[in-house]
Amino acid sequence: MQTNHADTTGAKTSASAAPLPAVPALSPSWPDKVSAVAEVRRAVESVRREVHKSIVGQDPVVEQAILAILCGGHAIVEGVPGLAKTLLVSSLARTLSLGFSRVQFTPDLMPSDMTGTEVIQEDKATGARTLRFVKGPIFSNIVLADEINRTPPKTQSALLEAMQERQVTVNGVQYRLPNPFFVLATRNPTEQEGTYPLPEAQLDRFMLNIRVSYPSEAEELEIVSRTTSTGLEEPQPILSGDDIVRMQALVREMPVADHVMRHAIRIVRATRVREEGEALKVCRDYLEWGAGPRASQFLVLAAKARALLEGATHVTVDHVHAIALPVMRHRIVTNFNAEADGVKADDVVGLILESVRTDGSSRALDAVTR
Repeated sequence: MQTNHADTTGAKTSASAAPLPAVPALSPSWPDKVSAVAEVRRAVESVRREVHKSIVGQDPVVEQAILAILCGGHAIVEGVPGLAKTLLVSSLARTLSLGFSRVQFTPDLMPSDMTGTEVIQEDKATGARTLRFVKGPIFSNIVLADEINRTPPKTQSALLEAMQERQVTVNGVQYRLPNPFFVLATRNPTEQEGTYPLPEAQLDRFMLNIRVSYPSEAEELEIVSRTTSTGLEEPQPILSGDDIVRMQALVREMPVADHVMRHAIRIVRATRVREEGEALKVCRDYLEWGAGPRASQFLVLAAKARALLEGATHVTVDHVHAIALPVMRHRIVTNFNAEADGVKADDVVGLILESVRTDGSSRALDAVTR
């Protein structure tokens, strides 16, 4: 196992401790909030510039990773080997003045290798022996889970509590993780030998599934030029932990109208093939399972962050559609018919967006189901 982490303090609580406190909300007047939105956009643009010192192109990928951080969510970055997935996450981490850990997931990685373990410590003065908890690399603000699908399910499941509850439990004692806390994982979709597919329950914990594509010819030329010469620039820290927490609060205060929220929910409910009268025909044809309520929550939250980065004063249907693919693609399960017809999850989501009208209604109630 390869880890590199900064030690951070985490409070030790009993197993019955109360849940973690919510992110404190900002309550400025609207003119001040407009100024805050402008400041966030400037800061995010600075983060982009720093990341692009290491990463050429991949603007949608960088933006989606930033969106996940602004929402306080986790993200899984997926792509074929050699597309700088790990470099993207580590470069983004360098722009934030936060603790950073990298865990190389391997088949022999154990849960305690991530969460930590208790060791016997002897007091040299008295000779008394006590148990002391030694924190693992998960006790950091940003955890890079490199090639997460190469470790067994037992170790994968150890991430569930950390990702959802922001704490780990060892021998009945809860240890709180630092705030903010993000898991940014990488996954290689092509090399299946020696891998363990992520269960749907764990995939659902990731707010976004970010796909990394091949660079264009011009971008590849720039990559080769940079990496085969000297004097590579390193990303510099831009934001602190307090900055991130304040930005997360501002995202949650972004106004969203009821009809936009209903539209987002209708998109998710259209995938539920096991619910009578809910699913679109294309979903009934090609899906085994649809997305759950967490998809609706993340779709609205990600749309808020997208609106904030665009400088909008409220969330629109366009913001929802712009972020639907990375939110939805890993929450729907295609069936044999889809495999036979060469239909992917992205294709189904695209058809859903075309079929759901901008006023919140769905063609599933008329032409699409005929």
